[in-house]
Amino acid sequence: MPSNPSGVGLRSERGPILLALMLSTALVALDATIIATASATIARQLGGFEQLPWLFSSYLLAQAVGTPVFGRLADILGRKRLMLAGVGLFFVGSVLCGAAWSMPALVAGRVLQGLGAGAVMPVSLTIAADIYSLEERAKTQGYLASVWAISSVVGPTLGGVFSEFVSWRWIFFVNVPLCVLATWIIVRRYHETRHEGRREPIDYLGAVLLSGASVLLLLGLLEGGTGWAWWSPASVGVLAAAACLFVAFVVHARRSEHPIIDLTILRRRVVGVSTAISLLVGTIVLGLSTYVPVYAQAVLGVGPLLAGFTLAAMMVGWPLSATNAGRVYLRVGFRLTAVVGSSLVLVALTLSLLLGATSPLVAVAAVCFGVGLGMGMTAVPTLIAAQSAAAFTERGAVTGTNMFARSLGSAVGVAVCGAVVNARTVVGTDGTPSGPGLMSAIHLVLGLLAVCAAAIVVLAALMPTDRTAARERRSASLSSTEPGSGAG
Repeated sequence: MPSNPSGVGLRSERGPILLALMLSTALVALDATIIATASATIARQLGGFEQLPWLFSSYLLAQAVGTPVFGRLADILGRKRLMLAGVGLFFVGSVLCGAAWSMPALVAGRVLQGLGAGAVMPVSLTIAADIYSLEERAKTQGYLASVWAISSVVGPTLGGVFSEFVSWRWIFFVNVPLCVLATWIIVRRYHETRHEGRREPIDYLGAVLLSGASVLLLLGLLEGGTGWAWWSPASVGVLAAAACLFVAFVVHARRSEHPIIDLTILRRRVVGVSTAISLLVGTIVLGLSTYVPVYAQAVLGVGPLLAGFTLAAMMVGWPLSATNAGRVYLRVGFRLTAVVGSSLVLVALTLSLLLGATSPLVAVAAVCFGVGLGMGMTAVPTLIAAQSAAAFTERGAVTGTNMFARSLGSAVGVAVCGAVVNARTVVGTDGTPSGPGLMSAIHLVLGLLAVCAAAIVVLAALMPTDRTAARERRSASLSSTEPGSGAG
């Protein structure tokens, strides 16, 4: 018997499930960073250097498309089934990537990995919301957030070591034992109680419309200004088709009795505000992740390793504050916690406008660390608030929609910030911007991100009080019985 059966730690009764969730999260977290340091080696051995961006874009597209759909399917088919499916997809994708004989085969494997990540992330967070109370989730989020902090440091290091001393293929094969162990724990220890009553039908048409619209929108945002000009026929056509499919999806969702994503959940203030905040969080995080290394290398003249560790300061600050955010929101509520956290992000990004061509590297790291501290008190509490306002049969959809909004915000952030930088600089043959306008372009990017942070502060202030959110939660649960699920 575990020594602490009623606690939250890894030695408690639910500890093995938490460990499985951490292992599954590690798959996604490592894959987000480990491939970057080996991409040049991969292109050199497999050829097809012009297809290299698709190693990242295909993964992001598949993950973003799968997130809301798998999140909703977890409400219909059950968390355990979808979690195992996600880990299984990641396993198959990792094996295919490791054994890839050409760049198209590697991209295909990345698509499978992205789909697996699109299931693992929302379903793991939904399981955590199911088996832990609101008070306990304050601690479990610290465990899950620590995975991202460790991966942000370990991932690039492992990628460099594997590609230089062993083989880049082990970047993907290292996922295999993690997948096997996570699957074994979930099968043995996670027992889900079936939801009573008739199972809702799956809205296949809605899933196809939402997936198609998401793929085209993200494709247009990712390729616009890089793969093709913004006002080219390809760009206009792709974005127009995305808009048409989104309209078709909204019309269908409003008419369908059981839509794949019930848009009415966004009318609840806590869910709608949390989703909007998640979109802006994605914009800020990927904007910084893309252009802080560019600034550190092209302006300050440091190497890629130091530039990477500078950015890693944000990923250290994030889990550090997320671990303690639970104590804060349990005392003062979700709204005040999010206001304080987003204000920290705004202060840090405002101070970043003081950075110049001769700023010390530690100042850049301090800004990133401050943003991470604020994000830990903003992104995590607002997601938990939205989950707490959802019934059991809606929790997966709420989580998936929130995470899809972050993916969409990331794509928008890359597109907008890229357009700003490209308009003021000259992009070299290696794809890195340079020129006398680079510093002013970086300041514009930081200014845009500061505006996004200010918008988050306003949105956080618009969140309902915990008492109002509780009423929304009770209203959502009137027609739903919440079954228990947990360790066995």
